[in-house]
Amino acid sequence: MSGPLLDVRDLGVEFPTRHGMLRALDGVSFDIAAGEILGLVGESGAGKSLTGAAIIGLLEPPGRVCRGQVLLEGQRIDDLPREAMRRLRGRRIGAIFQDPLTSLDPLYTVGHQLVETLRAHLPLGAAQARERAVELLRQTGVPAPAARFGQYPHELSGGLRQRVVIALALAAEPALVIADEPTTALDVAVQAQILRLLREVTQARGAAVMLITHDMGVVAETCDRVAVMYAGRVVEIGPVDEVIRRPAHPYTAGLMASVPSLHDARGRLAQIKGALPRLGEIPSGCAFHPRCPKASPRCSDERPELALVQRTRAACWWPIAESPVAP
Repeated sequence: MSGPLLDVRDLGVEFPTRHGMLRALDGVSFDIAAGEILGLVGESGAGKSLTGAAIIGLLEPPGRVCRGQVLLEGQRIDDLPREAMRRLRGRRIGAIFQDPLTSLDPLYTVGHQLVETLRAHLPLGAAQARERAVELLRQTGVPAPAARFGQYPHELSGGLRQRVVIALALAAEPALVIADEPTTALDVAVQAQILRLLREVTQARGAAVMLITHDMGVVAETCDRVAVMYAGRVVEIGPVDEVIRRPAHPYTAGLMASVPSLHDARGRLAQIKGALPRLGEIPSGCAFHPRCPKASPRCSDERPELALVQRTRAACWWPIAESPVAP
């Protein structure tokens, strides 16, 4: 296949309310190649999880995709019927969520859930599915997988439950994996193990991964590229090293300035003034301009589009890597 494995083009999502239509995602575009991990970062409410839900067809009603396209392996999937999308979601798209207890059925054993998933999407008999399920548990780092096979979710630790969720997501060997804050509730040591496991397993299978997180440290250690979101839009996207070390958008720079460093004695950490705007109160022009130290009248009047700034693309009239020119 030539081209990206996942291609999101000008995606828009809206929610009808008594006061009119609220635009939650507004022209989100990015792509992910096979074997690549793209990090999606930003403050809570920036639209990260909503983007993931829109891609895999799990928007909560009355939310709906109002514009744009989502292509998986060159085929459009955002307009598929509900049943076709359900089959695709299990077979070609895997999902990993931050709380494994909401992803696992407490009434069934781990093995039952894995076997059920495998047989729903692959032509396997009961014995073959059981053998494959135990092997998946082994591949995802679950100790004594044959014994864990017969246990219930509540009998496992948080780290083991998350490994089971990853095994479920990878059971049908999907082309795309959406991982939404998969390590939030885990301690640091288990976080590192889970992220390493996610990278190793997905790259070995050539899957594309979209890793949704608010943790820039996780992005730095795990991702190949990163897309920074603000108020339902991508404001910067590029290689991880470039975005982290030489951010072009003032919002990205603010995020990086608020991250503590072991190598740089910064004293007090910087913070971005103000707060993320509510959906019904998103400013005109660049949505970040009320909080931006570089804002000019042009920023409140005209919305900037993503444009090349050195090795990243940023939606900013005054990117940090360039000298300001009077509008």
